[in-house]
Amino acid sequence: MASVPTRLPSCATSCCRVAMRVRPKNIERKAPLSTVTSNSLITNSSSLTFSCSRYNAFNSRKFLISSTNSKSLSLGRKYHSYDHPSPTEPFSPTERAILAAAYARVPEHGFSQESLALGARHAGYLDISTNLLPDGVFSLVQWHMVSQREALAGRARALFSGEERMGVGRKVEALVWERLMGNKEVIGRWQEALAIMAQPSYVPESLRELARLSDEIWFLVGDTAVDPSWYTKRASLSTVYASTELFMTTDRSEGFAETRKFLRRRLDEVQEVGGTLRSMGQWIGFTASAGLNVLRSKGMRI
Repeated sequence: MASVPTRLPSCATSCCRVAMRVRPKNIERKAPLSTVTSNSLITNSSSLTFSCSRYNAFNSRKFLISSTNSKSLSLGRKYHSYDHPSPTEPFSPTERAILAAAYARVPEHGFSQESLALGARHAGYLDISTNLLPDGVFSLVQWHMVSQREALAGRARALFSGEERMGVGRKVEALVWERLMGNKEVIGRWQEALAIMAQPSYVPESLRELARLSDEIWFLVGDTAVDPSWYTKRASLSTVYASTELFMTTDRSEGFAETRKFLRRRLDEVQEVGGTLRSMGQWIGFTASAGLNVLRSKGMRI
């Protein structure tokens, strides 16, 4: 009596060749398919079905990943450094409208709830709309810091597009100075901003924004370091910027000339210290000291 051919699962008919090529690693192939008997095919039919399912799931996942990557690549990023993933947009459209209008009131009313209320009213919202800002007046300080950092890319193109070749040190100084000049219009109120940033609930985000600024400056000047100096450069630049920013709030010289001198002295000191950092122990000690100085410059008593 002739044997009845074994009927394979429905997916096996269309996926048989694929299953021969794409197999789960935990299924051991003992012999070529041509030598497998009817009985072994019956035994392994569930394995073949599993293989087809794995293949379909793999293709579906690959499609989703590809679609996600394509979407993310199509989005513009305002944070230009490749050292970190692009952060999420810090402000919603409503928050941006309120904060942009409120920021224009800072020179007169300071970083205050009054500025936020006036800004909301000018933007066409009720005064109570400021409750949409989860961090209150700190959101106004953050608006200033983020917008000034994002503006550095355009300023860098203008500064470095000339025929004059500038070294990395001069580029760093130029960009730090440009960022400091971004505080010029609100410098009379900046000590208020520093006091807000020194509040315990806002210190972490303030330090993160300072780190983003340092990283952005090093990126814009073309730094490509991948050794431990990557950390020391950013730690030292954060310290230099924070201390110079604090000095600037008390500078009454014309054009902030004394602040410019202070900045150059701090950068020269960093270069000298950087030339003596040879061991990991020295590097760790310097980085820890730099971190403490940054915290002190933000008003924390350490």
